[in-house]
Amino acid sequence: MYPELFRIGDFPVTSYGIWLAAGMLFALLAAARLAARDGLPKERIYDLGLWTLVGGLLGSKILMYFVEPDVNVFSFDFLRSGGIYYGGLIGGFLTVAFLIRFYKLSFWKVADAFAPAVALGQAFGRQGCFAAGCCWGKPTDWFWGVHFTEKGHEYTGVPIANGVHLHPTQLIESFTMLAVFGLLVWLHRRKKFDGQILIAYGIIYAIFRFLIEFIRDDPRGDLWGLTSATGLSTSQLVSLTVAVISIVFLVFRYRQQNDAKL
Repeated sequence: MYPELFRIGDFPVTSYGIWLAAGMLFALLAAARLAARDGLPKERIYDLGLWTLVGGLLGSKILMYFVEPDVNVFSFDFLRSGGIYYGGLIGGFLTVAFLIRFYKLSFWKVADAFAPAVALGQAFGRQGCFAAGCCWGKPTDWFWGVHFTEKGHEYTGVPIANGVHLHPTQLIESFTMLAVFGLLVWLHRRKKFDGQILIAYGIIYAIFRFLIEFIRDDPRGDLWGLTSATGLSTSQLVSLTVAVISIVFLVFRYRQQNDAKL
């Protein structure tokens, strides 16, 4: 719960930024190692990973702009914010899909290497969210309720009035995604077809994100009025879409695998 670690002149070095940078580094290393298992060149994965990070950051900002149209895109707060995760996921996915044509790599093998790495990056990133005080949960009387600091309130607006305790949604997601990373790495050694790890990640995360949204309480706008119309958050609507697409991919790849055996 220390959003700002120190300052270099007037520039603040935030705990969120440190956690995010560490997550990106370890995610990239994990992706390279998993890619090597499938015979992909590590150096290409490093190049691809760096561009994917850029695409992910742009995607997160773009979706944030559409969900929160009143946000000032030229403000420092907009630049330092993490944006919206699903926008980053879509932006990174599109970047990978575009660049692998130039690198002449297998899309499904690359995706299988990056999926566990994304989960690992999320585990680090949500620790940064907790330190900053963003992405908070609803008030709770449960034993795990957390009370944020005045500094966190100044940075993100996280509620602190009357000693309110909130669901630690950031930590729940962080530890869950660390477990998902372990599961996907285990599954990577035992996969039956290329693309299985990406599909597994898509289904698992979509289900988890849909459920945790019920105890999230930070304001995140309304995408094209759909949140107001359905009563579901933007992330829940995207989760449903991701789950359906992942299931379609699962059927498609499973049939391809069976046809190849005939």
